[in-house]
Amino acid sequence: MEAAIEQDKTKLPIGVFDSGVGGLTVVREIMRQIPNESIVYFGDTARVPYGGKSKETVTKYSRQIVRFLQEQQVKAIVVACNTASAYALEALEEETHLPIIGVVKPGAKTAVETTRNGKIGVIATKGTIRSEIYTQYIQQLNQNAQVVGKACPLFVSLVEEGLLEDPVTEEIAQRYLSGLIDVGIDTLILGCTHYPLIRSTVGKVMGPEVSLVNPAYETAKELKELLEEHHILRSDKPALGTNQYRFFVSDGAGDFQEFANSIFKYGVLSAKEIDIEKY
Repeated sequence: MEAAIEQDKTKLPIGVFDSGVGGLTVVREIMRQIPNESIVYFGDTARVPYGGKSKETVTKYSRQIVRFLQEQQVKAIVVACNTASAYALEALEEETHLPIIGVVKPGAKTAVETTRNGKIGVIATKGTIRSEIYTQYIQQLNQNAQVVGKACPLFVSLVEEGLLEDPVTEEIAQRYLSGLIDVGIDTLILGCTHYPLIRSTVGKVMGPEVSLVNPAYETAKELKELLEEHHILRSDKPALGTNQYRFFVSDGAGDFQEFANSIFKYGVLSAKEIDIEKY
């Protein structure tokens, strides 16, 4: 009987949430690396961005979203937002019985494994940089590592405007990143879920000597291990006609859908607006 219950659990979806559309880069990696899994995604588009908000506010929002995802009967939760991972993950882990994972630890771990000179850069929102969460995790793994953080708030707007390889984006990147180049970092963490979408521009500015770490990729890898550990990794593909991927937002479903369709190879058929304040 217990084995049957476990088997049913494997078929439940993974809940993924972000402050807006950036978390879709994490969803894309989960789709690639563990393609049998179903996903329920929530983007808090009405209250984006989280980067400038207080820890209390981000934690309150995150709790509401977790309650919504639990209502969708998810089997695990991915906090696909660096700011929410920095501010709210600890509280969520204590309050939630489900396996839960953020995007900060996997990125920090890979950066420590990648660096050759011990100088690691982190670009992220103001909230993530202010929290110094990446510095804490990195120095737990390598106390001699030098971590240099730089808030790059304009990158989010540029990505959402679709200016991924635009001269404007490159110019802003040069302004933001020049200080990191001067310090001589050899590894750079793309510490916001939007940033992998301008990876080529960041890479061009930083040069070939600097390794870029994409926490979205590393999080999907770690999620697979977590599901295996809890014996809830799905082994078979969902049946044809099953709604494998469901998307919810707190506002602007049309804009969200348009952005999602620019990221995914296949079309996102719909995104449903919900009143997240009810949770």
